Amino acid sequence: MTAAKRAAGRSGKPQMSVLRITLVLGVLEAFGPLSLDLYLPQLPQLARSLETTDALAQATMSVCMIGLGLGQLIAGPLSDRFGRKRPLVIGVALFALLSAVCAIAPTIEILLAARFLQGLAGAAGVVISMAVARDLFEGVELSRMLSLLALVTSLTPIVAPVIGGQLARFMDWRGIFFVLAGIGVALVCVAQFGLRETLHEGRHEGKVIRTTAGNVGTVLRDPLFMAFMTASFLGGIAFFSYISMSSFVLQGEFGLTPQMFSMVFAMNALAQLGGSQLSRVFVRRLGIARMYLTGQLASATAACVLVVSTLLGAGPIVFIVLLALYLGSAGLGGPNGTSIALSSHGARAGTASAMLGLSMFAGGAVIAPVVSSVFGTSTMTMAATIAIGSALATCVALYAILRVLPRERPGLL
Repeated sequence: MTAAKRAAGRSGKPQMSVLRITLVLGVLEAFGPLSLDLYLPQLPQLARSLETTDALAQATMSVCMIGLGLGQLIAGPLSDRFGRKRPLVIGVALFALLSAVCAIAPTIEILLAARFLQGLAGAAGVVISMAVARDLFEGVELSRMLSLLALVTSLTPIVAPVIGGQLARFMDWRGIFFVLAGIGVALVCVAQFGLRETLHEGRHEGKVIRTTAGNVGTVLRDPLFMAFMTASFLGGIAFFSYISMSSFVLQGEFGLTPQMFSMVFAMNALAQLGGSQLSRVFVRRLGIARMYLTGQLASATAACVLVVSTLLGAGPIVFIVLLALYLGSAGLGGPNGTSIALSSHGARAGTASAMLGLSMFAGGAVIAPVVSSVFGTSTMTMAATIAIGSALATCVALYAILRVLPRERPGLL
């Protein structure tokens, strides 16, 4: 059955166009970067406003990442049990409410708690969007759809810091969170009216906890999925080290203004977007596995060169260019790794997507702030953490593609 037919036919309703699916899922999947990137230029100001440390200001991002990861373990299995739409709408509505709570938080402790809950709610958009894509597509077409989704979702980290930098001219960090609340309200309408239910065949019945435990057990017994989940964890350390440290490094050490930083951040996101679109163009010719491995090897190489250039005292332009090369390479491999990992888990797409998402967010949320606290936030700390995470992820990727894939899914080679 073709992807277009599945998008139309499980419920007998008119077909949702690929463009509509892409736009709706892309906007909903943007919760992660939207929650993290819009107030990035305001992190130093937030620390001063609440009279706290840079590390605790960074922790407002880390706890949101933890929430985004753990929330996927709630929303994903619930979407396998009750369908995709209902948990999605509820999660988006709670995200809007908790954004307003963040805006009025009087202390760093309350803000940290609200950010965790905000991430927990916003996870519904991240994981259920991925599950919907798996409901409708598979194989190379799923990889192409995920690359197309990246075209939409990559606009968020491009636009969000730019908007955040400009909003910093007129409002403080509290105003940014009120803006997030307003965006959340708009996305409730998108979830309610822009998306049909896609999980009809294979919906799980029975008690939620028993069903979830069974799905998790099945996924954990898949050696190929476990290899990709490990690579996702390690890649998350690298990526979120960039996310959480970049504003302090680029503004604090290189002297960029919030507006200049937002433009650099946007250009780096554009590089990641370019990598994902190159994947979409070449994946049919080169195959999913080869595209994934190419992206992993290239990102690790760029990250290691970043460390060398930092040791040699290279200036901000070299540093920024190498960051862009790292992010572009990560964009090249990412959609293909997700496609392979989800290849055997169509009926459990919510649970499997949740576990992939959790592994990535957990790596970034746990390791990055610990490294920053122990070694300080500096160009060397940032470069080394990105390089180590990328290199280890690439080692796992090589093992998965060269050893596990031929045994478990030879058809994907």
